[in-house]
Amino acid sequence: MRKSIFVLNGPNLNRLGKREPEIYGTTTLAEVETMCRAAAQGFPLEFRQTNSEAQLIDWIHEAIERGAGIIINPAAFSFTSLAILDALKMFEGPIVELHITNIHRRESMYHNSYVSKAATAVIAGLGARGYAVAVQAMGELLGTKEGQTFKRKSSAA
Repeated sequence: MRKSIFVLNGPNLNRLGKREPEIYGTTTLAEVETMCRAAAQGFPLEFRQTNSEAQLIDWIHEAIERGAGIIINPAAFSFTSLAILDALKMFEGPIVELHITNIHRRESMYHNSYVSKAATAVIAGLGARGYAVAVQAMGELLGTKEGQTFKRKSSAA
């Protein structure tokens, strides 16, 4: 059985489309999930959202066992959670960190993502369509075209 791509979403992303649409747009999380499934190109997809840091960590642990790759929009946990960083460092496959906005153009508190220290790649500022780009990129990282498997090199952190 083919391993899944885990698309994990952190706090307040269940409010997409309603929460600060001038910043995050009007696309809902359900619409984002539809875009991701369309872009998955045959990969099984686990699409999840939680407002709980502990739940997000549990899903990362699940991905360690059952996942080919992780796409994660940890939202505010990006800037606060060493526990999520530690969990991600245990994952051997590719990790794509995703942000709807360009966090580097926002207030300084959004500039230092702990998650970036474990990520293979970072996508920021493409709005909701960044999710489809992330899924397509994950497929390439996983070698869907050549049947290869991508393995992330461990960092020295």
